[in-house]
Amino acid sequence: MLYKFKSKDTGDVIMLEANARRVLEIIGKNPGPTGIILPEQMPAAIKALEDAIALEQSGDEDAGAVPGDGLGLHQRAISFIDMLKRNHAGGHDVVWGV
Repeated sequence: MLYKFKSKDTGDVIMLEANARRVLEIIGKNPGPTGIILPEQMPAAIKALEDAIALEQSGDEDAGAVPGDGLGLHQRAISFIDMLKRNHAGGHDVVWGV
């Protein structure tokens, strides 16, 4: 399954299910089939992702990457973080599954 994140201020961001679930769990969202991130939730979501990336890059084994191709959270989440930043500035929601 793929997750397709949509917004008014950026192009779509598409992630494989395992990666999207991890990102959504980090930002405190239910990784269900549909959802929304409101502009006022975006600064905390960005910080949570940046903190998780820093933890992973510091070598903490518990933070680990999704098994498979060896890509870490930074590579998986950078486009999503950019999407959140742009939509926060524009005051628009980010949605998935709708």
